[in-house]
Amino acid sequence: MKRWFKPHVLATAAGFGLLLGLLFLGPFVGVADNGDFLRMMNTIGLNYYDASETYQDRFFSYSHSRFAYENLFRGFYPSSQIFLVLAPRLLGGLFHGSWFDIRLLAAVYGILLLAATWLLVKHNVRGSYITGLLLAGALLFVFYDIGYLAYFNSLFGEPVSLVFMLLTFALGLRLLSRETPSVKDLWLFFAAVVFLICSKIQNAPIGVAFALIFLRFASLQGAAGFRKAAIRFSIAIFLISVIMYAAAPKDLKHINLYQTVFYGILNGSPDVKGDLGELGLPERLEVLAGTNYFESGTAIKQDDPSLVPDFYSRISHKDVLLFYLKHPGRLLDNMRYAAANSMAIRPSYLGNFEKADNKPPGALAYTYSGWSQFKNNVLPHNLAFLAVFYGFYYAGALYEYLRSAERRRRVAIELMMLLGLIGLFAFLVPILGDGRADIGKHLFLFNVCFDMMAVTMFVWVVRKLTGWMFRRGNSY
Repeated sequence: MKRWFKPHVLATAAGFGLLLGLLFLGPFVGVADNGDFLRMMNTIGLNYYDASETYQDRFFSYSHSRFAYENLFRGFYPSSQIFLVLAPRLLGGLFHGSWFDIRLLAAVYGILLLAATWLLVKHNVRGSYITGLLLAGALLFVFYDIGYLAYFNSLFGEPVSLVFMLLTFALGLRLLSRETPSVKDLWLFFAAVVFLICSKIQNAPIGVAFALIFLRFASLQGAAGFRKAAIRFSIAIFLISVIMYAAAPKDLKHINLYQTVFYGILNGSPDVKGDLGELGLPERLEVLAGTNYFESGTAIKQDDPSLVPDFYSRISHKDVLLFYLKHPGRLLDNMRYAAANSMAIRPSYLGNFEKADNKPPGALAYTYSGWSQFKNNVLPHNLAFLAVFYGFYYAGALYEYLRSAERRRRVAIELMMLLGLIGLFAFLVPILGDGRADIGKHLFLFNVCFDMMAVTMFVWVVRKLTGWMFRRGNSY
């Protein structure tokens, strides 16, 4: 009977109850489409269910539980999300041919989240029942928040980033908890990393960081073939990251470049003409400063053929990076803007309810939203707070690292340091890759990293306090 009261079992059972209550039993809660659904729908064979609904009802205001079936691969968007959506879509077509219920996809994400919860609690308790319960409670409070779970009932790529960030670190820590890790352990970690970095083009750069941690794994004493496999996986992850970025659709690259330059660098620029000249762009593009790609009525249409030789063929993200290196103050301004929008798990302009629920357009669900509300309303939204937060996190990590002699323990701490580095990548990549456009939503992975760091610090402090109290009690 005791096994049913172990922290990881209780955490998974409670997580299942939250998923059931928030996503499947009550009113439908999802996230409204902002136009991004089409990329995935064209790939996996879905379409909008009501062909006659208005633009206002289809986009931004209301979420949708039903989608119509279409032919597969009418288009192609490279993403690991395809494999997660395709399975329930094909099963749905076999057993319910009238329409696809998005909650089938939510069930897939839910299973993966429960698996991550089980692994994280089971392999990080270290013999302390209280610590295990508190870790379980923190994971349930933070990552089962409706701000995160609402994404499960959508075709956005964000839930893939969430569940595989958690699974990646859960499987990495599981590997490092073993006396003799096996090649199978490496394969599981590798698979989770691939799904994470391939979920969105934006995530591709973090594969470089994971390539380095695989090299650190190669230094461990593992089973036969472990070291060679770790080196091979390191090379493979690096190459997959490069290929993923190179495979980005041309139109998506054009959108990102437009946003980065006109809605990022030139947005509020004190010298638009000077900046254009420095970027090697013609002065006539001055009229586009401060506009975004989806804005109507611009002086030059965003898909105007003349922009190909004058802009899209002349500029790259390397040029953007070099510009910011020459003008760090301008980068800092955009970082401040990003920080001001960095604590929102979900965008406030995308509704959570279906129109049939008779909620106001764009209404949000607040059931079980304690963490997301705390971040939105209590935590500071500025660079100074983020700097202090990161300072405390890395101070604790370095403290543990310097007092640890065991190699496996040190590599585990390096893995947790990597978490903070991924958060920095996830903070900067949207600025360099998409300017200020939809910055809050593009900082989703940063939010996941921030929240994982917060849970890590909470558990570390609890462990230190309980250890201190135990030693103090024994001294009397």
